[in-house]
Amino acid sequence: MFKLPKPIIRFKQEELDIQDLCGLLKIYARMGQKTLFYRFYTRIDQVFLLWGIITGVIFTTAHFFPISWHFQAILWSIITLAGSMGMTFLTHFWVTVEQLRWVVYLWIGLMLIGLGITDLGIFGSVGVILINLCPLWLGLTAIGYIVMGLGMSSQTFIVSGLLHFLGIKILPYLAQWQFLITGLIMTSCLLLLAELQWDMRPPIESQFLTSAELEFNRQQNQLRQS
Repeated sequence: MFKLPKPIIRFKQEELDIQDLCGLLKIYARMGQKTLFYRFYTRIDQVFLLWGIITGVIFTTAHFFPISWHFQAILWSIITLAGSMGMTFLTHFWVTVEQLRWVVYLWIGLMLIGLGITDLGIFGSVGVILINLCPLWLGLTAIGYIVMGLGMSSQTFIVSGLLHFLGIKILPYLAQWQFLITGLIMTSCLLLLAELQWDMRPPIESQFLTSAELEFNRQQNQLRQS
């Protein structure tokens, strides 16, 4: 159930649950006793960063560099498949605890559909696909976000999906820049999701956690609500 008064995106909360603390990445810079820079990224955040980098590189290269489409199709297919495997590894514990394995299957399925259609368009020289590659990927990403949002009771992901659909409407007016615009939309959303706190349903009483871990999560949840 959605809780409309709850902010859909805000600064990160540091009271993390067990499944978020697993594999937590901390990046900071200090000068003496003073902290100049501090960021932390859960494994879910790391997945957003990973896909943000991948999409940024793919669409920036397609826009700025005159590299063979066939070569790009092979390279990006390999990188996308590697990214999917990395996503599966990074999210395994979190999606198991949260009972959200279907989210990983959803995104892998969407990536495979996108790759299949893209490679068909490039290697089969199918014009209607080639001129619609950007709407294709924006549309698949939008579907992924909206399905996630509905399944996880997250307004943030639904809004992200709607922004991607809006991007499809904008593309015809910026035809010469469509790869760059697509990359900016997809990458910006991913990096924002990695840097900020997004909303979703409360943590569940997972059978994969011990009694002590469940109690720890309850305490963390109370701290987040205070």
